[in-house]
Amino acid sequence: MSMQLQMESAQMSDYQTITVEPVTPRIGAMISGVNLSGDLGNQQFQEIHDALMRHEVIFFRDQHMTLDQHKAFGALFGQLDVHPGSPGPEGHPEILVIHADENSNHVAGDSWHSDVSCIAEPPIGSILHLNTIPEGGGGDTLFASAGAAYDALSDTLKAFLEPLTAIHAGEQVYRGRYKHQGIDDSGKTYPESEHPVVRTHPVSGRKSLYVNETFTTRIPQLAQKESDAILKLLCDHIKLPQFQVRFKWQKNSVAFWDNRSVQHHAMWDYFPEVRSGYRVTVKGDKPA
Repeated sequence: MSMQLQMESAQMSDYQTITVEPVTPRIGAMISGVNLSGDLGNQQFQEIHDALMRHEVIFFRDQHMTLDQHKAFGALFGQLDVHPGSPGPEGHPEILVIHADENSNHVAGDSWHSDVSCIAEPPIGSILHLNTIPEGGGGDTLFASAGAAYDALSDTLKAFLEPLTAIHAGEQVYRGRYKHQGIDDSGKTYPESEHPVVRTHPVSGRKSLYVNETFTTRIPQLAQKESDAILKLLCDHIKLPQFQVRFKWQKNSVAFWDNRSVQHHAMWDYFPEVRSGYRVTVKGDKPA
């Protein structure tokens, strides 16, 4: 049996090889009883997949992974993606370095977003492993269920949004962002894509809002003022606390989120301390 994630079924199992403890009723679960750096059996892999489908973001503690082991775990769920703006460490193009210290003028994820939604086929999921956390605390990550946010809308608004699409652009996000790494992007064109405002999860069939304040620039079917108003309404709605879970990082923790139905925001409340780790993303398909 292939270890590649097959997205045709979301049948949930009774967990026999892992322990799953929900963090909130709507989103998030803590997973224990598994070593992500080791060889996962088919059943353990399936149970991790099922937990992700059920809880949308799952958390692990005390995971010691090399970059190769990190990539190997991610590759169980599909082909790994390469970030369009930031190069990975030498020999590891699939790895995105997540690092902030006293010299940082911005941090990755310091606004609500779905990862790299500007590309035509955004990642299905992201796996972040932090090996250095701020000594004084802080640096939590907030995750919001865009499915729960959609469910809470009125039927009238749902019907209005159903036929709409939105433009997701990378230009305003990435241009000049990696200058401190010696990257000259003056000749680079960053991706822009059009996605449905309401997307349907290919596994669960659940609908969710698919707009975010970082990448989404406009709804082409509306006048600019109308588009701005609707996007603000939806982005503010997704950020309501009843749709969220807040994860407090510890050294060698891992967060794995479903990028199709979850948005996240990394708090930058620890300057000038260090927060550092690595992320991989799993290639996805075109939202529908």
